[in-house]
Amino acid sequence: MTADLPTYLTTREMADLLRVKERKIYDLAAAGEIPHSRATGKLLFPREVVLAWIENASEAPAGDGVRPAVLLGSHDPLLEWALRESGSGLAAFFDGSLDGLDRFDHLEGIAAGLHMVQDEGWNTDLVARRFRFRPVVLAEWAWRNRGIIVAPGNPLGIAAIADLAGRRVVRRQPQAGSQHLMERLLSQAGIALPEGGPMARDEREAALAVLDGRADAAFGLAASARQFRLDFVPVCEERFDVLVSRRDWFEPPFQALIAFSRTPAFAQMAETLGGYRIDGIWTPHFNGA
Repeated sequence: MTADLPTYLTTREMADLLRVKERKIYDLAAAGEIPHSRATGKLLFPREVVLAWIENASEAPAGDGVRPAVLLGSHDPLLEWALRESGSGLAAFFDGSLDGLDRFDHLEGIAAGLHMVQDEGWNTDLVARRFRFRPVVLAEWAWRNRGIIVAPGNPLGIAAIADLAGRRVVRRQPQAGSQHLMERLLSQAGIALPEGGPMARDEREAALAVLDGRADAAFGLAASARQFRLDFVPVCEERFDVLVSRRDWFEPPFQALIAFSRTPAFAQMAETLGGYRIDGIWTPHFNGA
């Protein structure tokens, strides 16, 4: 009975609970894959934290944790470019922040990009709730300028979120962080979600819909507006983070991306694209157990 367990389990008690050898417990602790603390050099395992970790792990996909070299989640133009130019060998599958978290949870990639708005800040609370007892790191990629992309010259005079009422606005998939943020801002402005706009699955497609006249506006990035020589109405700055498996953080593919992000070429591209602030790149915002 778990109620009979002591407040802090020893290594032997932890091994008995998991039905493994003590050596396995030491290995898990050394790899940071099991919640623990140290007192006078002795490993201790807090009962309530360990039970929550076991419950969380029981819902995780089966397997040995080996992940394909794929970066999932939200599309970011600078990140997409860096993956190619860094020689990391990492592939990308961008289909929204929440889609990336689901796929990451099912071992479909080593990392996932996201920009999910919260009551306070970005991303951290969402990741902490879902991955608290997992060996993951949430690290900052960049702050990005997000706003309203409109045709050159802004012929409809769109100056704020409220001006999107009755307009053909690009829609994003429900898993996209930009869609969640736009719906939140529209609700705060007392505006119903505009209907009838085209669907786009990434930042590039959203800007193209405005460029070719299928939409009056898109809630997109300053970088995308500049790329297609469209006008841009700034609304907010958002934090784009990367959630990565702790083990894969130290592997050559991801280390190649990190090393490249510290080069003058990377800084120059961020400036060329526009709308990026990268001074805090790789700052950790969450560490799992």
